[in-house]
Amino acid sequence: QVQLVESGGGLVQAGGSLRLSCTASGRTFSSYAMGWFRQAPGETREFVAAISWSGASTNYAESVKGRFTISRDNRKNTVTLQMNSLRPVDTAVYYCAADQRFGTPLQAMFEYEYWGQGTQVTVSS
Repeated sequence: QVQLVESGGGLVQAGGSLRLSCTASGRTFSSYAMGWFRQAPGETREFVAAISWSGASTNYAESVKGRFTISRDNRKNTVTLQMNSLRPVDTAVYYCAADQRFGTPLQAMFEYEYWGQGTQVTVSS
């Protein structure tokens, strides 16, 4: 069993930056691919970014490419999402997710077995 806890959300003005972190329990974190998803009010949850178990491969949604960066530190069991040039449309609850089966940065939600509770990100115009 893996427990994921997100932190770092908050309120920021458009054009600003936020850094989200996700800390995982468990001794096999380094074998998991990790992903970030988001869900805006009234919308379905969508893929944001993912990183392979080693950190060598990453994957981004088109809407965040060039603005967001995902990284991980397997020694600290953490994955981070650095979000720059934020826009009001980035407002959502951001969720961290873990996949222990494939280890590759997948976009599909159903590939991820474990989910955090989410952290709110609000971007004001």
